[in-house]
Amino acid sequence: MIYKTLVRPLFFLFNPESAHKIALNFLSVFGKFYPTKILIKSIFKYKSEKLKTTVAGLNFQNPIGLAAGFDKDADAFDELGLLGFGFVEIGTVTPKAQDGNPKPRLFRLQKDSALINRMGFNNHGVDAAVKKLKKRKNKDLIIGGNIGKNKITPLDDADLDYTISFNKLFPYVDYFVVNVSSPNTPNLRKLQDKKPLTRLINKLLDLNNRKNNPKPIFLKIAPDLNKSQLDDIIDIANKTGLSGLIATNTTIERSDLSTVENELENIGNGGLSGKPLANKSTEIIKYLKKNLANDKKIIGVGGISSPKDAIEKLDAGADLIQVFTGFIYEGPFLIKRISKAIVKKMKI
Repeated sequence: MIYKTLVRPLFFLFNPESAHKIALNFLSVFGKFYPTKILIKSIFKYKSEKLKTTVAGLNFQNPIGLAAGFDKDADAFDELGLLGFGFVEIGTVTPKAQDGNPKPRLFRLQKDSALINRMGFNNHGVDAAVKKLKKRKNKDLIIGGNIGKNKITPLDDADLDYTISFNKLFPYVDYFVVNVSSPNTPNLRKLQDKKPLTRLINKLLDLNNRKNNPKPIFLKIAPDLNKSQLDDIIDIANKTGLSGLIATNTTIERSDLSTVENELENIGNGGLSGKPLANKSTEIIKYLKKNLANDKKIIGVGGISSPKDAIEKLDAGADLIQVFTGFIYEGPFLIKRISKAIVKKMKI
């Protein structure tokens, strides 16, 4: 396969953050010229009426999305749609621009087909994202807005950050994701505790319900929650107007990795994504499916690097799925392969 034998080795010559910027810039440039746009679309996009699905009132061309973190600043969402994604989630966006954590902050674990990141919500701020979203061209591509709080904002004032970004993004995205589960912003995960989370969700839902056309709101959860914490979140979801949950964010665990311990120690803190997260996120999806109300939807993410992984997430109860690390390791043909596998399964 050309990607694994030629393209990926070339990108992997660069440090992960530089490689990411090069890939995004390349796509955003060549995806804007009509001839190359048509070429990219014809190579990578797989269309089938059987892939279409309606979730939380939104009509998706297919159930495969790109998770937040890849297109943080809404630089190339239309161009990413050419690769066959049914939806793209921009962000995490914060009210003010911020640099994020010191570099290096993104690391490859090639033996594990994984990444460790401690990016820290680096982004140009919500106003910069809005400016780009106003130029949105592909109305068939569903766009999600993933929102978080600025690092300097005290935890007690976090609600304000989320409402600022919510209001500014509202006219330009199709759904929202409340990110309180990143391990890379100090104390952010404390917002997953029942009391502050209930307050935050109710505030956003109240704001949403006062709009003329309320948007679906999802909550993204960590894979490191204990059963009691997970049950609290399920209870909140069932008792409020949340559209559903995204399972899961990155993990702080480092168990059962092929990467040697010394290398992990040199890397330090951060959220782990990729293949090692696959089983854990799938088990959480199964638990959510069993305990969430029927009208609550699940977006499954974590360790999807093959059609088999994608089918497992869907069979576990996910209504939609998202890829990120698998997309980096396997390349853009992964979306087409997953799409074909889903259609094939429907025929059986």
